[in-house]
Amino acid sequence: MSAGTQVTAQQVAMARRAVISSSIGAALEWFDIIVYATFATTIAKVFYPDSDPTFALILTFATFAISYVIRPLGGMVLGSYADRRGRKKALTLTLAMMMVGTLIMAVAPPYESVGVAGALIILLSRLIQGFSAGGEFGTATAFLIETAPHKKAYYSSWQVASQGASMMLASAFGYFLTTGLSAEALESWGWRVPFFVGLLIGPVGLYIRARLEETEEFTSSIKEKFPLGTLFKQHYGRLLAGVGVIGVATISVYLILFMPTFAVNNLGIPGDAAFLGGIAAGVITLCGVPLVGHLADRIGPAHVMTYAAIAAFVLAYPMFKLMTSKPSVPVMVLVIALLGVIMSFYFGPLPALLSNLFPAAIRGSGLSVAYNVGVTLLGGIAPLVLTWLLKITGSLDAPSLYYMAIAVISLVGLFVVRRRYGQR
Repeated sequence: MSAGTQVTAQQVAMARRAVISSSIGAALEWFDIIVYATFATTIAKVFYPDSDPTFALILTFATFAISYVIRPLGGMVLGSYADRRGRKKALTLTLAMMMVGTLIMAVAPPYESVGVAGALIILLSRLIQGFSAGGEFGTATAFLIETAPHKKAYYSSWQVASQGASMMLASAFGYFLTTGLSAEALESWGWRVPFFVGLLIGPVGLYIRARLEETEEFTSSIKEKFPLGTLFKQHYGRLLAGVGVIGVATISVYLILFMPTFAVNNLGIPGDAAFLGGIAAGVITLCGVPLVGHLADRIGPAHVMTYAAIAAFVLAYPMFKLMTSKPSVPVMVLVIALLGVIMSFYFGPLPALLSNLFPAAIRGSGLSVAYNVGVTLLGGIAPLVLTWLLKITGSLDAPSLYYMAIAVISLVGLFVVRRRYGQR
């Protein structure tokens, strides 16, 4: 075997290890998020039992949204840390913090035991989780892109595919726990089970991440003493464009997560059946995203994402109109599956496109800030906003109109990154 071939083989092996280590972190982050959204109605009863059901749900999603408000701060702190101290150290730190947040969530005492303190403990959990998650995507994506010797869109797409696995597993927990347990058992202890299960993958991830090698591109790059300052002073246009292109990816995810709550509270679909759509979307994402990554390496991430954003805008209203006019389990599963397809085609190439916007010296900061600001503004608050809109307007068209508005923002962002920054 020649030296060149040997180097390539080593690079491929390193890229595969990077995929595994990055996917574990993304899987834990999203498993925690999806489980919280999946059991939002149950959590509302456990921690806000004396409130109006809709108001309790709003409080639950408000706690969910607060974790996203802190994500940009986590992105700035941890992304800057990754640019100064290295991807490996930042990845290990974010995963350890995620595990702490998940553990607090799993053991939080209910309202009946400690009163409002239980809700404050949940808030602490979400803040820790949000802060740590703020540094996960940007650092993991930078690590994947810098490690991959070729097929960068394909390798980086596995971070998104792992979210599909989390969605599938969390929705499966939702289905089997709601069908297999009584309402009393589910509220007493059943909803905690997935959080404890999520903790099991954390030590494995820490073990793998502690043994990673730092990327050559990072070690050979000129380090910025203040990467955030450089980002905001010299690359603010790229940063704003990056925030815009996040839209369709994040709103698709959170609409899928919102569906069980929407189906139960607004369409009268049984709660256990509502989880089937999440399972379908998870399978589609897990299997489809790597294929989309291959396609993006051939024709360019921006091209694939533009087609997906157009599809999101065109299909949003008909999809939701079908579900609200003919509410049934098969129709709901079909709509969620279509959202999963759109999400796969848009989200799969996104890490590669965002990575290409920023040079290595500030890539961790740029990715983390752009991604988390976009997720917070365009997706993380979506369940809260939609619950509020549905309550004050009484219109079941709210989700589709919100989705269309976000699609327009993404199309503008894609136009900018293609025309001004030469992304294909």
